[in-house]
Amino acid sequence: AGYMAIGAYTAAILSVRHDVPWFAAVVAGGILAMLVAWMIGVPTLKLMGDYFAIASIGLGETIRLILENWQSFTRGARGFPGIDNFTTLPIAIGFFLAMLLFMRFLINGNFGRAFKACRDDHIAASLLGFKTAHYRVMSLAISGFYCGIAGALMAGFLTFLQPIMFDLNKSTELTAVVVFGGLGSLSGSIIGTAVIGIVTEVFRPISQYRMLIYGAIMVIIMVMRPEGIMGQHEIGPKLLRSLFSKKPAREENASNG
Repeated sequence: AGYMAIGAYTAAILSVRHDVPWFAAVVAGGILAMLVAWMIGVPTLKLMGDYFAIASIGLGETIRLILENWQSFTRGARGFPGIDNFTTLPIAIGFFLAMLLFMRFLINGNFGRAFKACRDDHIAASLLGFKTAHYRVMSLAISGFYCGIAGALMAGFLTFLQPIMFDLNKSTELTAVVVFGGLGSLSGSIIGTAVIGIVTEVFRPISQYRMLIYGAIMVIIMVMRPEGIMGQHEIGPKLLRSLFSKKPAREENASNG
């Protein structure tokens, strides 16, 4: 959520105070978030697992508190109004498709294989010659860029920003999306976003219990299917063929008998 906040406020300030075109402001928000992620990634390379998660939470809260207390620049808790409503449905879909295609191209290339090797076993990957530190920082920077773009588009949709929008609740919501859909699947992230979005709208009348609902969903998924709904699979011709080309075991045994 911290990187989203950077992208959102960058796009808002550039477009409102400096009359920068909205597209350039959105891209600038993504680039600034990417640079911050890169600067944070270098000193936190040695942190793994839970320690890195704790550091990430601390970073998100630090960014939020800076935005909240730097009132002369961000207006703090009073909010930042007057943002143009540039995030229309076609614009959102266009950015979604462009970033999805780029990520799919990246994953299926040499960089993607290196990322997967470092994710699965960074020690074995380093023994094979992969620069694990380099790829870890690069993956964090790319994540920061995507979060920054998302935050900038969010600013153009809501036309008003407050630091509280990027608190720990937002980080938990984003984590629930990934855990639900699958940690290694683009299709899973899309499915997780749709499901969590629907759940949020359905339970909006009792929004005070939103964190409890997210927590329950995450616990159920982690117990019943730790890898998420899609795991590391993608929706595509290969998956569809594997689902529909095989006969059920009983039907196959009956035909053989």
